Amino acid sequence: MIEAVKIWNEPNNKSHWDPLIDPEWDLFAGMTRLAGQAIRAENSGLTRVLGGMSPIDPSFIHRLELKGALDEVDVIAVHGFPLDWNLWQIDEWPAKIQEIRAVTTKPVWVTEVGVSSFGSEEVQAWGVKKTAELLIGRAPRIHWYSLYDLPMAWGATTRHREAEGSSYYRHFHMGLLREDGSPKPGVEVYGQYAASMGLCQWFHFEDHRLDEAVAWMRRLGVRHLRTGLSWADSFRPGALEWFDRQMEALAEFETTVTFCFTPEHRGIEPHHTSAPQVPEEFAEFCAAMVRRYAPPTSVGTVAAASPALFTSAPSARPVLKEGSASEVQAAALGE
Repeated sequence: MIEAVKIWNEPNNKSHWDPLIDPEWDLFAGMTRLAGQAIRAENSGLTRVLGGMSPIDPSFIHRLELKGALDEVDVIAVHGFPLDWNLWQIDEWPAKIQEIRAVTTKPVWVTEVGVSSFGSEEVQAWGVKKTAELLIGRAPRIHWYSLYDLPMAWGATTRHREAEGSSYYRHFHMGLLREDGSPKPGVEVYGQYAASMGLCQWFHFEDHRLDEAVAWMRRLGVRHLRTGLSWADSFRPGALEWFDRQMEALAEFETTVTFCFTPEHRGIEPHHTSAPQVPEEFAEFCAAMVRRYAPPTSVGTVAAASPALFTSAPSARPVLKEGSASEVQAAALGE
């Protein structure tokens, strides 16, 4: 079932939110408020999570609080990769969580934590055990990133490509399973903690790994999963069919679903990290996804398909509808 929805991903990381467009996060705060309100209107019992911070920064929370963004979320999330990208040691994890608890009364979840096997698969296995020892019991939700290595052919969502030595290439070695699906030593270690430390696994559009991933998660005893539904993907032909298939396949897990990624034609700049031209459109996408996959009367089930996922209010734009890519895009543009 869907237990929580997450508004965006790493908004203080330029790989996921463009600071040149929104240097003070005013647009992000406004979008978060609208999305949080829209989610609450559809299902008031659904936990709303602020997109996980990376880096972990108490001043960022303070900034968003002053802008009213925290009024419409229930949980603060953090991401950390001290053995790969962060400038702090893995033993500092408890202190990093405490830094955020010191500036908010909301629960703090760790929705991405991981160790790359770029340098050594044995180091990754050690990192799984060390992370579990440091975080289990200190955070209500922990999501290990990730189950699968990112295929090299897909490319990583980052803006510092190859600029910092091995930094870019580490993205492709974060999985407990190699790209071909074969297990690394870390997967056996992870299995010892799977009941208490969930997984974060992003599924690309029509991802061929979905069914195998479900089989692995069952085998490992995973209970909590974090994944995502892409606003940008919602404009692809067959988007609803893929979203339905993904969410039905994952229905047995207690899932946190992340809503993010701006469609190029709906951004202030044509990039998935851009603030949207019309933030209400992102809120409408969030509302439609909650209405379809987490309605208050049947949380965790795929609702019956509806010919119109969005309301007929003047500001609403039917992002998800059947038809060709050009028809979907035209509908979103109001043409």
